[in-house]
Amino acid sequence: MGFLSGLFGKKEAPKRQLDHPNKLLKGDMITFDDSFALPTQLRGQQLKVEAIHTYEYQRSQLCEFLLRGHSGTAIYLSYVQEDESYLSISMKINRAVVEQMFDLDAFAEIFEEPGKATLTLQALPAELAAEFDKWLSDEYHQVEFAAFGYFHRQDYRDLKPPQNDDDARGEGFEGYSLANSDDTHALDVEVYESGDTEVMLTLYRPLTDIREYWPAS
Repeated sequence: MGFLSGLFGKKEAPKRQLDHPNKLLKGDMITFDDSFALPTQLRGQQLKVEAIHTYEYQRSQLCEFLLRGHSGTAIYLSYVQEDESYLSISMKINRAVVEQMFDLDAFAEIFEEPGKATLTLQALPAELAAEFDKWLSDEYHQVEFAAFGYFHRQDYRDLKPPQNDDDARGEGFEGYSLANSDDTHALDVEVYESGDTEVMLTLYRPLTDIREYWPAS
């Protein structure tokens, strides 16, 4: 038997098959298409999964992948399954950028009932316009108002997140969302119970925008 083992060698374990966002694990990498329809932060870029988060809502959960590439910019990716499945890709922006993009009085209407705010993109400085090119639409209308959920910094795919305070219930937040008329771009706002507010520019893109998958192991 020893002779045969030496002759044929050890059988290698089959490599993990990675061909879909739902199969991504921490340490995996993906490469985006080099299409000019994508912003520079994504176009042809190879990004690594740094962390996996979970959004928990009353009747659903959504897995979010935190990605980073050579630039260090944080990109947030989710695979959304509705009538048509698609990628939701987001990048956070700070208050100073929000102030340059939108009229703040109009922005404040997002948080006022009945939740029918409309935002029009303001003229941007050349540097800002170049940085956020492809992330922006000229106009947004509100499609979600104060949707409550919990944000977990853990991967709960195929699992139910903790349901009581003793088990780290997650960070409670209210979600507000605006989309353009073509449903290709969105502006997402999350207001947390801690008082923190996150604002994200979001793209809705086809699954085929991910051209290659690179499993970590």
